[in-house]
Amino acid sequence: MITSVITGDIIKSRDAENSEWISSLKDALKTLSTDDSYWEIYRGDSFQIEIKDIHKSFEAALYIKANIKMIKGLDVRMAIGIGDKSFKGKKVTESNGEAFRFSGETIESLKKEKLNLKIKTKNETINNELNLYFKLALLSIDNWTTNSAEIVKLSLEHPNKFQKDLAKLIGTNQDAIIKRIKRASLDEILELNEMYKQKIETLLP
Repeated sequence: MITSVITGDIIKSRDAENSEWISSLKDALKTLSTDDSYWEIYRGDSFQIEIKDIHKSFEAALYIKANIKMIKGLDVRMAIGIGDKSFKGKKVTESNGEAFRFSGETIESLKKEKLNLKIKTKNETINNELNLYFKLALLSIDNWTTNSAEIVKLSLEHPNKFQKDLAKLIGTNQDAIIKRIKRASLDEILELNEMYKQKIETLLP
């Protein structure tokens, strides 16, 4: 069975109130998987979540990023691993297989490379291509303001809502929403997500 795993570390977590970012991270992980055997927060500021639908793995990473970036001064680095799952443990950190190994190995390399998002699969061509796109996308994503992060979070939670509806949710006007969407490069990032799904599809047997 092919699955996807996101392993992540909160950046600058020691500078922030633990209760604030842990609550945001838990809410994000619960939204992505209501079954808590598929996610875990460990070592204080690290986490892992299995996303069974591999097509949704980049979107899940964006959603986690948006939740964390809504807290001023915080960021998150994440490694997506896609591959086989050979063993399901009681907790996600006890499960095993390629996806888990790929994700775990990649999060370690991210710290050295000073990058905040990377993917590893069995296919080196897909890895190289998607990681180049990620580097370009991170030029915008890593610089999301709290307002940008909020509009990304809401857009992912309510993909069928119009801009005027999102404006009502935040308590602002449609012009402000349009500016925030543009500032977050949201349209381009969602285009990248569609291309990501197509590339990932080729990994399925």
